[in-house]
Amino acid sequence: MPQYRKLPAITGNQLVTLLMKDGWKNCGQKTHGIGLAKKVGNRTLVTVVPINRILVDFVLSSILGPKQTCIGKKGLLELVNKYGL
Repeated sequence: MPQYRKLPAITGNQLVTLLMKDGWKNCGQKTHGIGLAKKVGNRTLVTVVPINRILVDFVLSSILGPKQTCIGKKGLLELVNKYGL
């Protein structure tokens, strides 16, 4: 399995799979994608990931940002290297 130093192009389905391996729970199909939730401390983080397409940079940045998953691009890169695509 290759070790990535830069984020590869990633689809919504791949991101959902990575997040579920990281402990996120599937909240079901929503209007614009798959809903995921994770309890972190005393907060429950919730995000909706669009599926069946490659995520453009600004959409991926929003999903990885502090209001949704709080993992950032570095955290996603660690997940990709740990679990693979």
